[in-house]
Amino acid sequence: MKKILLACAGGFSTSMLVERMKEAARAQNVEIVIEACSESSIREHMPVNIVMLGSQMGHAEDDVKKEVGNEIPVTVINMMDYGMMNGANVLKTALDMI
Repeated sequence: MKKILLACAGGFSTSMLVERMKEAARAQNVEIVIEACSESSIREHMPVNIVMLGSQMGHAEDDVKKEVGNEIPVTVINMMDYGMMNGANVLKTALDMI
């Protein structure tokens, strides 16, 4: 089973987006685990197939890449999709990158 991890400063702003992504996954019959966490707890959620950072966390992308290693894609969520809580687009981005 594939696992997507969304991380932000505190893990709160990504929680609603996770729910929207889960709704999109159910609508598309995609079986996937999607979780939200704070940047400081990423390690606790391993293993994952991709780490997606809240758009406000773009400054931490390089640090997170170093932390999780080269095998796991790390990306910053598109600011428009994040702001609009567009779970379908964020899910598509994740699945395309996995």
